[in-house]
Amino acid sequence: MRALSIALLGLVLGIAAAHAARYQVAEKDIATLQADMAAGRVSSAELVRAYIARIDALDSAGPRLGAVIAVNPNAFADAAALDAERKIRGARGPLHGIPILVKDNIETADPMPTTAGSLALAGNVTHRDAPLVARLRAAGAVILGKTNLSEWANFRSSNSIWGWSGVGGLVKNPYVLNRNACGSSSGSGAAVAASLAAAAIGTETNGSLVCPGSFNGIVSFKPTVGLVSRTYVVPISHSQDTAGPMARSVADAALVLNAIAGSDAADAVTKDANAKKSDFAALSGASLRGKRLGVLLPSPGALPAQTETRLGEALAALTAQGAQIVTIKDFVAPPVSDDEHLVLQYEFKSNLNAYLASTPTGTVRSLSDLIAFNAASPRETALFGQNILIESQARGDLNDPIYVHARDELKSLTTAALDDLFTRYHLDAVIRPTQGPAFLTDSIRSAGYGSPDSASLPSEAGYPHLTVPMGYDHGLPVGLSFIGPAWSDAAMLALGHAFEQATHARKAPNYLPSLEAAAAADGAFAPAH
Repeated sequence: MRALSIALLGLVLGIAAAHAARYQVAEKDIATLQADMAAGRVSSAELVRAYIARIDALDSAGPRLGAVIAVNPNAFADAAALDAERKIRGARGPLHGIPILVKDNIETADPMPTTAGSLALAGNVTHRDAPLVARLRAAGAVILGKTNLSEWANFRSSNSIWGWSGVGGLVKNPYVLNRNACGSSSGSGAAVAASLAAAAIGTETNGSLVCPGSFNGIVSFKPTVGLVSRTYVVPISHSQDTAGPMARSVADAALVLNAIAGSDAADAVTKDANAKKSDFAALSGASLRGKRLGVLLPSPGALPAQTETRLGEALAALTAQGAQIVTIKDFVAPPVSDDEHLVLQYEFKSNLNAYLASTPTGTVRSLSDLIAFNAASPRETALFGQNILIESQARGDLNDPIYVHARDELKSLTTAALDDLFTRYHLDAVIRPTQGPAFLTDSIRSAGYGSPDSASLPSEAGYPHLTVPMGYDHGLPVGLSFIGPAWSDAAMLALGHAFEQATHARKAPNYLPSLEAAAAADGAFAPAH
C-alpha cells in the first residue's frame, strides 16, 4: 500500500511538472495568473512547479542569480489544498493560489529558518507566521520560499556589499549580472524581475525596498510606517522599519498591499492601520490630470547622461498626461544623518536583543552573542567586518537622553521638511529619480558610491515612497520615485499606476554577463589598429 501511494504521488507530481513545463510564467501578472486558474488552464500547484523550475534554471543554475535562499517544502501541498478549495468554494480573492516569495528576515510557520542572511540564525526555525504572512495566507497566497538579502538588512558594516549574505552569498542583477542588485531586499527585487514568483515581500529601514526596486526594474512600495505589522520581522528600527510589496506592476503591488496592510495588537505603531487602509487596487480611475508634482532635480552631473535623458522623458510623459510639474530649486535637506545613525544603532540594539530572546531555539540570544559568533566565523568576515554591530552594542538603552534627543529631532526635522514642500507648493507628491543605474559589484569599495539618495527623507519621516520603472541607461533600469505625506499610500499608487500606463517603460531582463562584454563596448575597448 505504501509503495502504491508513493507511486501515485510520483505520478501526480510528474503530471504537475509536465503541465508546469508547458505553462509559461515569465512576465505574467497576477490578474492573468488568476484568470488562467479560474479557466482551468493552470492550477496553483502547477504554478508552484513552474516557478520552482524557473528558480532551478535561473537562480540555482544558468545565471545563478542567488536571489532565493530557500524553497518552501510545503508550497506544493499548500497550493494543492487551495486548488481543492477553489473547486468547492471558489477563489478567496485575487491572490488565491498565487505564489509569493518572502524576504528571509520575515518569519513563516513553514519548516524554513528565518536567517536575516546570517549563519548565526541558520537554525532559526520559529514555526511562527509574521502577521503579514498570516494575512497573505488568509488571502489565499502560497508562500513559495525565502529570498536572499543584504545580511542583517545591511546593518552590519559601513563597508558592506549590498546583496551579500553569509547564508545566500551574492545576489546578481538580472539585467547585467556583474552589476549590483542593491539592498537590502536584493533577492526579492531580483526574483521579481526574473519572474521567479508572481510578487515578493521586502523590507525597508532606509532605501531597502526602493533601491532594489529601481536597480532591478520593478515596482517597489514602501508604505507609511504603521500600515504593515513588523511583528516577527527581524528588526532594525521601530521608528523606520516597514515591509512592503515588490512586483512587476503597480496593480500587482497594490493587490499584495491589500493583503498585508492592517492593524496588529502586538505592534503599537499599526493602531491606525485598519482605519487608514483602503482598496489600494482600485486603480481604474487613476489619473495624472491636474496633479501637482514637485520635482527635486539632482545637482548637475549627479546622474549619468542617459539617466538624465530618461528623467526628462518621464517629466514630458507626466506633463502630457495633464500633470503640473513644479521644479523645486530652493530645497535643502535637513542635516540629520548623524541623528539617524544614533537612532538606528540604539533601536537596533534594543530591538534585536528582544527579538533574539523571543526565538524558540538558538545559541545566539543577544547582540553581544552575535558579535562573538561573527568574530569566530571566517565566512562572515571574509569580505567586510561588523563595525555597526560593535558600535550598536556600545550604545545605551532607550532612556538615554542622547537617543531621545536624536529620535525627536530626526522625526521633527524630516516631517517638517517634507510637509513644508507639500504645503508651500500645494503638491500631491514629490518626484525624483530613485537612483542612478546599478553600479558594478565591488569587493573593495563600500556599496552605494555615487548614487543619489531619494530614500532617506521619506524613510526617516515614515512617509510612503513608490518607485516605478522610467526607462534604461545602457540597459540598466532606472526608476522614478513618488513620495507623499503620511497615509497617502493609495494616492501614491494611483499616481504611479497612471505614469506606468502612460509609459510602459519596463522590459524583461536579458541576463547579460556585463555591459563591457557587449559587442559595441568590447570593440571600443580594443585598440583601433
